[in-house]
Amino acid sequence: MTSRSPGLVDVLDRILDKGLVIAGDIKVSLANVELLTLQIRLLICSIDKAEQIGLNWWRYDANLTKHAEIPEGENAALHERLTKLEREMKRLNAPAAKGSTSRRKVTAAKKSRTRSRP
Repeated sequence: MTSRSPGLVDVLDRILDKGLVIAGDIKVSLANVELLTLQIRLLICSIDKAEQIGLNWWRYDANLTKHAEIPEGENAALHERLTKLEREMKRLNAPAAKGSTSRRKVTAAKKSRTRSRP
């Protein structure tokens, strides 16, 4: 019985099923002064495996799918709500500011009357 070496298809199937991580750092130095550092991280796996480990960025990339428009729409709606809330806060704070000014005038008028009395 002869053992056959795994073919390319077998190797790719295993890599996609289990996943393969390649990591490396490249540092360029001159006279002990680090000029450049490149950190390389590469993950090769199937989409199912990537979703199992929590990677699904391609679902929300506007260049890859139309589903990415949903978060953009939510952002626009939230921005509109925030703008309305800010306008409402300004409207509610405006009378309070005017009222505090009128209270200062009344207090100042009382003080001037007290001073003018003998």
